[in-house]
Amino acid sequence: MADTTLHFDHALLPAGWATDVRLTIAAGRIEAIETGAALRADDVRHSVALPGMPNLHSHAFQRAMAGLAEVRGTNDDSFWTWRDAMYHFVKRITPDDLTAFAAMAQVEMLESGFTRVGEFHYLHHAPDGSAYADPAEMGAALSRAADETGIGLTLLPVFYAHSGFGGAAPGEGQRRFVNDLDGFAKLLVASEGAVAALPDAVIGIAPHSLRAVTPAQLTALATMRPGSPLHIHIAEQVREVEDCVAWIGQRPVEWLLDHTSVDDRWCLVHATHVTPAEVAGIAATRAVVGLCPITEANLGDGIFPARAFLDAGGRFGVGSDSNVRIDMAEELRLLEYGQRLTQRGRNILAESGVSTGASLYAASVAGGAQALGVTGGIEIGASADLISLNPNQVTMIGRTRDGWIDALVFAGGRAAIDRVWRHGVCVVHDGRHRAREVIEDCYRETLKRLLV
Repeated sequence: MADTTLHFDHALLPAGWATDVRLTIAAGRIEAIETGAALRADDVRHSVALPGMPNLHSHAFQRAMAGLAEVRGTNDDSFWTWRDAMYHFVKRITPDDLTAFAAMAQVEMLESGFTRVGEFHYLHHAPDGSAYADPAEMGAALSRAADETGIGLTLLPVFYAHSGFGGAAPGEGQRRFVNDLDGFAKLLVASEGAVAALPDAVIGIAPHSLRAVTPAQLTALATMRPGSPLHIHIAEQVREVEDCVAWIGQRPVEWLLDHTSVDDRWCLVHATHVTPAEVAGIAATRAVVGLCPITEANLGDGIFPARAFLDAGGRFGVGSDSNVRIDMAEELRLLEYGQRLTQRGRNILAESGVSTGASLYAASVAGGAQALGVTGGIEIGASADLISLNPNQVTMIGRTRDGWIDALVFAGGRAAIDRVWRHGVCVVHDGRHRAREVIEDCYRETLKRLLV
């Protein structure tokens, strides 16, 4: 049962840090915020509150294959060889398997401070490629996991129709993903029903990539759910950029900006390989760039020019993508460290005199919430998605305010997180999810059946 009131010695509000903050929570949302509030007998007291972090890009099933593609092949390994391994892995996954995998991933997300996930969901059909009787059978599996773990869910059903630019026929490994536009419209309707029991689920649309949709299909998709989040993989790999140029004579982001009405409901996932003109163009649309530093490093994608993007007024959020490792603080840390390595400097993604950790955190909360179609931060009307830090954890000693966030991101990581509330309910206590044991046992048995 959700707490009626929570009292924090310190809390990071949209206007900055405040002391003695009382939050009144009703039906999972923040109903009132008082600052300088004396502790009352019915308050539940904690120390340091931060807004929960949105995870704007996840493929839940890939958590189960983490570490399975780390053996070098006879040829150069790349994203494309990893993708072949992924295609092989998905052949046997059932809806119950997907629930087990997603629940485990979501437990780890919540324990690390992610409170809502954008599930970029393309595993739609049965292993032989035939449609389930319920088009959203696999989406319902993800919804069951979210119900079990308590995480917020923005479900992003993926439209996938082709294996390459120009409408190339899909390959054998993609048969579980493929829809036509009529089938996808039915999937969207069914997806609404699949998440109906969740308290604040959001449905968006995800054209997989310019490789997987034609221009005409992209135009149709963009009009299917006006106002809903719209996510797309783009410019992740150098070969993808080269193939796009060979097809249409333009780079992926360049083509998208020239031919599509990109606006603030779009999330351009990765956008790794972009020119200065494309950086400025994305920023001008007010779209969010979805950065997944752990996965991008694991796959050898490259590093997004984040400093230039911020200088242009760009917005970004972070995601766990392939879920090879799930750690909110590490995503932020690696985002900054990638910039330090390429620019050979320190504290690249903050302004002069400003905390880097706090800058990364605030930008990622705002960008992630925008991309997932919700209100982010600790404010009235927002879902009560919160994390509390333990100021007595060893990396937190002697820090205060923004220094706590710097310690969280660059030193303590998840060990500094004490509790996590999702929609007003405490789902993580002393760093451990309330249902971890049961979910972990189910995950373990599922993996044994599939892999051993």
